[in-house]
Amino acid sequence: MSTNFVYGSGNPLFKEPKKTTPKTTPKTTETKAQIDARIAANTQKLVEELKPLQEKYGIDPDTGGPIVPAGAGGASGGVTGGSTLTDEQIRENERAYQRQQDAAAEAEKKRRAGQSAYDILLAEFNQYGLGTLVEPLKGLIVSGPSEAELTLALRQTDAYKKRFAANAQRIASGLRALSEGEYVQLEDQYQNIMRNYGLPASYYTKDATGKQEGFEKFIAGDVSPTELEDRVVTAQKRVINAPAEVTTALKQFYPDITNGDILAYTLDPSKGLAEIKRKVTAAEIGGAALGARLGATVGRAEELARYGVTAETARAGFGAIGGGLERGSQLANIYQQQPYTQTLAEEEVFNLPGQTDAQRKRKKIIGLEQAEFAGQTGITSGALGRERAGSF
Repeated sequence: MSTNFVYGSGNPLFKEPKKTTPKTTPKTTETKAQIDARIAANTQKLVEELKPLQEKYGIDPDTGGPIVPAGAGGASGGVTGGSTLTDEQIRENERAYQRQQDAAAEAEKKRRAGQSAYDILLAEFNQYGLGTLVEPLKGLIVSGPSEAELTLALRQTDAYKKRFAANAQRIASGLRALSEGEYVQLEDQYQNIMRNYGLPASYYTKDATGKQEGFEKFIAGDVSPTELEDRVVTAQKRVINAPAEVTTALKQFYPDITNGDILAYTLDPSKGLAEIKRKVTAAEIGGAALGARLGATVGRAEELARYGVTAETARAGFGAIGGGLERGSQLANIYQQQPYTQTLAEEEVFNLPGQTDAQRKRKKIIGLEQAEFAGQTGITSGALGRERAGSF
């Protein structure tokens, strides 16, 4: 029987085998010396990591077996001079090896737990832009700390203490320490208030860690955002943007407050807000007197403030006094009466004790002038009062 079967490519069923490209090993740029150095470094690192476990479980790093006390080899059949291990020694080596493996597994478990706690803490601080404070704690991960333990360790670092320095001052003053979130929120509120009122940027600009030196005083002094806004308004609207006479009176009455420090003085938490407002009110009263070309002293201004005189009533009252004081003083001198002074006029205008007596003296002087001119010229006392003493 013959066949026409053809081998190879002549066979219609023949398929050319696929060509495969041989895999090539990626070339490395490391030299043999560098590779040897890297292997040696990794080996040394492994040796150092195993050393505590070997010491703990009594494993000889050279033989891998238990450490045999000197001189005990002959008696116990230990590993000395190439001696064969006994069955018990082999089992002990196996148990030691298992303990080593268990310890390594436990160490890895702790490391993973520590990594998880670290990641949680890092994510939380990154919300406030403070992740850099947490990064130095990475070295603690291998001990498997909890998030609470990491947080406690974080609060002991110098970087943390510097960033949240006001908390130490709060504790020293008997106040509770603020959480990181509360602390940062307060700083943001302070910044918004100052920016909204147009204060110089130097008062609220933060550094790379989000810290503003001036804010430490506010937080340490337990200054609320509401109180801060009150202080800003007091400084800006009642002094800085007020008539120049108010600033003049403030500096005249209280020399420790200079023109450039008015804002800083008002924002200083060590200065009580009530005390600041008392001084500003006195300055407003004194400024109103100076604006009417009258005298002003700190003692009298503070006294008028205690009687309830405000900046508005002071401007109106001193405006009236300034229009008639000079004429009243002239008439008192002409008719040899008790001097008509600014203090006397203030008692009547501001409804102070002595108001009735001050009013009587003023009317007496007017009456004397009216009687004199009425007798000589025949002009009615009413007309005289209007023409000669009307402004008084």
